[in-house]
Amino acid sequence: MTLVKRNGSLLNNFPTVFDDFFNRDFFNWGLTNYSDTNTSIPSVNIKETADSYEVEVAAPGMTKKDFKVQLDGNVLTISSEKKLEQPADNEVRYSSREFSYQSFSRTFNLRKDVVDTEKIQAKYENGILYLLIPKMEHAKQKQPKLIQVS
Repeated sequence: MTLVKRNGSLLNNFPTVFDDFFNRDFFNWGLTNYSDTNTSIPSVNIKETADSYEVEVAAPGMTKKDFKVQLDGNVLTISSEKKLEQPADNEVRYSSREFSYQSFSRTFNLRKDVVDTEKIQAKYENGILYLLIPKMEHAKQKQPKLIQVS
């Protein structure tokens, strides 16, 4: 029989097992917005109106200079890269550090026959990047037309 010596008793280590388990975001794992590489991917809302598509990208803590919006053919790419700046004071010690604005890239396929790519507009305001993607005239929803019955 092999004996294993432990520091403290089994009961002393027991609470830390539960603390580790319950302090993780285990129950909300499907609701988090992370990629496979644990980098944050901003949430996106896309609204369609009669005249345009409106894209909202949630990206708090950034500036308009942090974004790159690029159209290549019918592929719209929204990307950002922000490096985490270390404080000059080396005496600052964090017990937990979750602020980490890293790079992300989101791509969307646009229908060339529906979207007027020459008139796409973008602005960043209050932590949200707004894109206005207008529709071409022939793709806009027309008002319902009442047809007289004779």
